[in-house]
Amino acid sequence: MTLQSAEVIVRPVISEKSMDLTQRNKYTFRVHDDANKLQIKRAVEELFKVTVLSVNVSTTKTKEKQRGTKRGRVSGTTSPWRKAVVTVSAGDKIEFFEGV
Repeated sequence: MTLQSAEVIVRPVISEKSMDLTQRNKYTFRVHDDANKLQIKRAVEELFKVTVLSVNVSTTKTKEKQRGTKRGRVSGTTSPWRKAVVTVSAGDKIEFFEGV
């Protein structure tokens, strides 16, 4: 399956942990479920004009969620999703994360 660069990167992940990683030139993105490391690297380099040194990919597992009045009963699960932590070279920055 061939994915365009805009399809590979779904959205950036903005959390306390991901913002701490930006201090070490590591940026976190939610990526397409079928994207591999090479596609992610090419997409980040093309979209943000940076040099990517490494890509680490992980899949978050589903979690069971409960609703208020139905204690002890599982009312659903979250969706699994894939995230990529991309390390860029020392001089490069991704401007999207700088304003947050």
